[in-house]
Amino acid sequence: MRMKMTSRLPPLNPLRAFEATARRGSVSAAARELNVTHGAVSHQIKALEVSLNVTLFERGAKRLKLTSEGALLLPAVTQAFGEIAAATAQMRRPATTGELSITCVPALLSFWIVPRLNSFTEQFPGVRLKLSASNDPAHLHSPDVDVCILYGDGNWPDAWTRLWSNLQLFPVASPTLLNSRPLRSMRDLEDHVLLHGDADGREWNIWLAAADAIDLPRRQQHFMGDARFSTEAALHGQGIALGDTITASNLIARGELIVPFDLSVTANHAFYVACRPAMRATPIVRVFIDWIFASLEADHLAEPQTSARTLLRSRRG
Repeated sequence: MRMKMTSRLPPLNPLRAFEATARRGSVSAAARELNVTHGAVSHQIKALEVSLNVTLFERGAKRLKLTSEGALLLPAVTQAFGEIAAATAQMRRPATTGELSITCVPALLSFWIVPRLNSFTEQFPGVRLKLSASNDPAHLHSPDVDVCILYGDGNWPDAWTRLWSNLQLFPVASPTLLNSRPLRSMRDLEDHVLLHGDADGREWNIWLAAADAIDLPRRQQHFMGDARFSTEAALHGQGIALGDTITASNLIARGELIVPFDLSVTANHAFYVACRPAMRATPIVRVFIDWIFASLEADHLAEPQTSARTLLRSRRG
């Protein structure tokens, strides 16, 4: 005889109230999100605790805090709601049509993705891209963002993550600047403005250490917080920036930037494609992720002279 096993699940509304309260950190914020009263949320949480015969939140503290039982329940509830939302979204857009929201590292968006958008548009004319320049991993948990392309260490919990490309870093400058102020040796760097694409100068320090020039006097420096702005400043002849084998490759191939030294270093971080696990299987997300990896592979198979790495080897100080 076949035995049928059933498991009684808690009611949906109390679970929603619990998840929203835990995520937002207060009953009031959860009530506003769910468009119900403060009392209704409190009642739902209490009903859930009675149903499970546990206490989910520590009462009396200034800030709402989960008990060990609440901390155990929350990831499962969050994942379940995420999968329900993803399945609903997939039913509403089963084909590769509709809007796809993407956040991307600003430099990569400007110098690599935007120049290749026509390729994606031709393959998927029914997809409307909503592109935002950002390197904030918090977007991974936003229901308004489908895919994130991030520069970092790849360690983002509760997210599907795949390495897209490692990077080599090397100085780049405009031909106009180097025609007026030569850069033939490390010592000549003292006469140039160093343009930082990060907030603390760590990447330039890595390169200067590899060049045995970590003690080089740095008379003028600008910190721009993002490689897009340091690269644009270099294009305008404002100083020497650190380029990389991805975002600077087309600019080097077109002669808009020059690589004055035959020395590159591996960046501490890399580019990753990431999204919520439940979104990975949706067709519209899948085709974009497949496209961006295929486009990178196509670049690797391109003519050697178009590669920043080859140009770097061919240009010697």
